[in-house]
Amino acid sequence: MSEDRDAEAVVNSFLAAIIAKDLDRAIALLAPDCEYDNVPMGVVRGPQAVADILGPMLAGCTEVDWPVHRQVARDTLVFNERTDRFLMPHGWVELPVAGLFEVVDGKITLWRDYFDEATYRRQLPTGD
Repeated sequence: MSEDRDAEAVVNSFLAAIIAKDLDRAIALLAPDCEYDNVPMGVVRGPQAVADILGPMLAGCTEVDWPVHRQVARDTLVFNERTDRFLMPHGWVELPVAGLFEVVDGKITLWRDYFDEATYRRQLPTGD
């Protein structure tokens, strides 16, 4: 299997784990020194820091759906355009996202998502 297909398979497995709300399986695909840059929210480093963000997010929703509309892989990089959807107690929150992943030796070393924070916040109940 070529390096770009390996990288794409790792990213697809990671996304599938998040959709399944399987935090342990998702975190297992991260390198020990991974960087998660959730633009515009900020950067964290390491699997535990990512788990600290993903855990409450996944626990706060009953369903997760991240359909990928377009994806391209080249060497160790995977780029995708997707809609991150979360079913929360007040209804669905949908967020257009552009994602960048770097995969080295079968582990995600960089995960960077670009999205519009105002689009997210407008969908939250008043007071959140």
